[in-house]
Amino acid sequence: MEVVHPVTPLEIESARLRLRAPRLSGDEHVVNAAIRDSHEEFRQWLPFAQTVPTLEETEINLRRAHELYVTGESFRYLTFLRDTGTFVGTVSLQGIDWDVPKAEIGYWLHSMHTGHGYMGEAVEAVTRFGFTHFGFKRIEIRCESTNRGSRMIPERLGFQLEGILRNDDLSADGARLTDTAVYAMLPDELKPSAT
Repeated sequence: MEVVHPVTPLEIESARLRLRAPRLSGDEHVVNAAIRDSHEEFRQWLPFAQTVPTLEETEINLRRAHELYVTGESFRYLTFLRDTGTFVGTVSLQGIDWDVPKAEIGYWLHSMHTGHGYMGEAVEAVTRFGFTHFGFKRIEIRCESTNRGSRMIPERLGFQLEGILRNDDLSADGARLTDTAVYAMLPDELKPSAT
């Protein structure tokens, strides 16, 4: 199998978190358990969570994420607490257009770990990494307009709301049309690091 280019680190650290690329095996247990624990909350917002995936399905998904990381098509990071090693969620640089260059950030947080600012910290770390390491000229966050929890993250980090795309997508269950909030940040809008 191809090796990740040495200038693309497999890990990013922030004050409280360690973000790392999925491994070829072993991560499926904690990720699957988090999806199971958070299923009711996830089902409202995430198409992949309409049913609880099997352990094998999670393993296949993580293997694919690893492959995409290696090829530079997207960069998913599993997010762990630095102090305890507890898995809390995922954050990804995806939808990458290397010609511009730009990317979109996607994320989900284990429902047992909400309210601590972990996902905001993870998104800030990945945003900073995207601008400084890859030289992205634009980073977007898109979410359903009624998903207040998800929208709070870009708003707190200083992303600009560029608009609401009406009837842009289907709800996670595919039953109705939804509006999409589009946030974006440019490199010179990134706040200086607190560390």
